Amino acid sequence: MSELYPVPADFAARAHVDAAAYDRLYPASVADPQAYWREQAAFLDWMRPFTQVSDTRFDPEDLRIRWFADGTLNASVNCVDRHLPAKADIPAILWEGDRPGDSRTVTWGELSDKVNRLANVLSGLGIAKGDVVTIYLPVIPEAFIAMMACVRIGAVHSVVFSGFSAESLASRIEDAGAKLLITADEGYRGGRTVPLKRNADEAVAGQPSIRHVVVVRRSDGAVPFTPGRDVWYHEALAAAAPWCEPVEMGAEDPLFILYTSGSTGKPKGLVHTTGGYLVHAGTSWRTIFDWHEGDIFWCTADVGWVTAHSYKIYGPLLNGATSVMFEGVPSWPDSSRWWSIIERHRVNIFYTAPTALRSLMREGDGPVRRHDLSTLRVLGSVGEPINPEAWRWYHTVIGGGRCPIVDTYWQTETGAVLLTPIPGAVANKPGRAGKPYFGITPRVVDAQGGVIDGPGEGNMCFEGSWPGQARTILGDHDRFISTYFAPFPGLFFTGDGVLRDEDGYYCITGRVDDVINVSGHRLGTVELESAISSHPAVAESAVVGYPHEVKGQGVFAYVTLKDGIPATEDLRREIKDSVRARIGAIASPDIIQWAPALPKNRAGKILRRILTKVAADDFQNFGDTSTLADPGVVDDIVQRRKADKGIYL
Repeated sequence: MSELYPVPADFAARAHVDAAAYDRLYPASVADPQAYWREQAAFLDWMRPFTQVSDTRFDPEDLRIRWFADGTLNASVNCVDRHLPAKADIPAILWEGDRPGDSRTVTWGELSDKVNRLANVLSGLGIAKGDVVTIYLPVIPEAFIAMMACVRIGAVHSVVFSGFSAESLASRIEDAGAKLLITADEGYRGGRTVPLKRNADEAVAGQPSIRHVVVVRRSDGAVPFTPGRDVWYHEALAAAAPWCEPVEMGAEDPLFILYTSGSTGKPKGLVHTTGGYLVHAGTSWRTIFDWHEGDIFWCTADVGWVTAHSYKIYGPLLNGATSVMFEGVPSWPDSSRWWSIIERHRVNIFYTAPTALRSLMREGDGPVRRHDLSTLRVLGSVGEPINPEAWRWYHTVIGGGRCPIVDTYWQTETGAVLLTPIPGAVANKPGRAGKPYFGITPRVVDAQGGVIDGPGEGNMCFEGSWPGQARTILGDHDRFISTYFAPFPGLFFTGDGVLRDEDGYYCITGRVDDVINVSGHRLGTVELESAISSHPAVAESAVVGYPHEVKGQGVFAYVTLKDGIPATEDLRREIKDSVRARIGAIASPDIIQWAPALPKNRAGKILRRILTKVAADDFQNFGDTSTLADPGVVDDIVQRRKADKGIYL
């Protein structure tokens, strides 16, 4: 049994949900989910109230996911307008730039004004209900404003991580059929500039769907500007009317598209709809982080990821909370940057990824001890399982031993948290994602589809639907069904392995498909291999994940060069740079091992399980190797790994 950290009595005394309430409410929520979610939906302001809560069926032959379908509402009204009477002069966003001392405060009134003006700008540029707008911005307030402006007029936003390359941006614009792109001249990250506009220009070249590019001035750097197509954000807002009538949206109308990597190589554009997503994101954010009026919240995720969508943007905005927004990285200009921001803004709730924590642990306790973190009350973890060592450091050094840690499990596909130790209600176990959230029914399933009761290990699945669930993959509903619902009919399959202990706590054991989770970012191995193999010197490659003490998983690439090409350190760097240019820095291989041949069976299929074990420095028990076309290949790879061990590029 893992060590248990009970809920502090003083915390439980004022928590929204205590242990007794959870033990009472959770069984009721799964026994009658219609009643539970009907009550939760009252959190929103509806233009036309719904009459039916849900119509759902996890049948691959007749898949249905519909929530509050006949109700209507507008997301920006719920996120901004309804808070104005009481909070117009109160900060909505406390922004810290990459460079220390560069900061802004955006009040709710200012946020509303800019959202309305930008909504009118978008309408004036021909954007209407149902049109897709791609957003390629750094972590600046204009990202919030752009998303809210889109949903005010019924446009569908598709936010792309600003660290992605022009090629990755282009593929997402093309897949979504976006009509307009919002970007910035440049971005800042870790003291360096990011050429966003130049990337954007390269991405939209040859994209007939893009009619206009709206450019936010962030750096004042000289950037290309195409008259007639490009529009300066600040000039357009100054000329726009300060009020835009919100568009009435059906609960099942699309709210946003967000791309996530898949095992087939092509990123998946997950479609989330308006009513159900807002209900789930808004109510779960308030409960999971035990937010109270006046609390300052900070989620460190980039706006291009689902964590930011649900729990940096929509969750806090729906509840009228003040959020910290930080453009930079935790290690620049020094490793105390995050802690100085927490002290400066007196942050109460802090939500980040294990990768960042492991990186900062390396710097020791000193950078933390220099700052007053006594205002922290709740800590959160997201993106990947947090190892017990990092959990204890987070709890003891950052939280002073007094803050519950909500180790949240969810995905882009789920829209909101499914498993978590709700603070005040569920005791913490290091390395465990806690227990199910209200209305959520987890199932541990064996390879044959049998449900495992009690303690056990298997596939992480869920029974029954929930409002925040994605409805489809844009343009490929068959893939949506085959990926999530066909493997175990009647259940939603996450693609993760899971262990459930004797106390009913869940521990995610890793991906069971060919997706690598690097610092919480899911990267498809096929996409990575395609980028590596695009280098003219490469004949073939195979990519697997391996244990990385900071990132959780790192990218390990086995590369076979073309005949006559010498294996050099310069070539390693070239291949890494090639991947960085095609996908982004996060995808660059941590280790490249030369492999004159890859272990394949007689049908030509690469036996990745062998490569995964070698990458993890496990050189024994490769299982049945009788199908190998050339058994000697494995010995060669093992010997090369042993010789190359320690080469991290």
